[in-house]
Amino acid sequence: MKLQESGENYLETILVLKLKYGAVRSIDVANELSYSKPSVSRAVSVLKSAGHITVDAKGMIELTDSGREIAETIYERHQLLTQYLMNIGVDEKTAAEDACRIEHVISPVTFEKLKQHVQKTNR
Repeated sequence: MKLQESGENYLETILVLKLKYGAVRSIDVANELSYSKPSVSRAVSVLKSAGHITVDAKGMIELTDSGREIAETIYERHQLLTQYLMNIGVDEKTAAEDACRIEHVISPVTFEKLKQHVQKTNR
């Protein structure tokens, strides 16, 4: 089953928060995304049921292997697309916002070609 864009965003946010702080709770995700606690609670439940995250007795969220794979893919896309857009003259805020939209719809083939192009031009 293909994960919705919102699910990908949640997984990416969990990964970023985990890298930044070492531990992630639902409230951290809610604060980071400026979403309500009930919205995040529902998303956490869906992601947990899909096997992308686990939540321990203390409410700490961990990515499973599948969740980490999705999160890392989206995060890599986000970083590369943001940098690419900034390199062609887009301001940082707009680049990050646009990258966030593009990262979910760009095909793997197109992303790989773009990645190769960026690597080639950065040599």
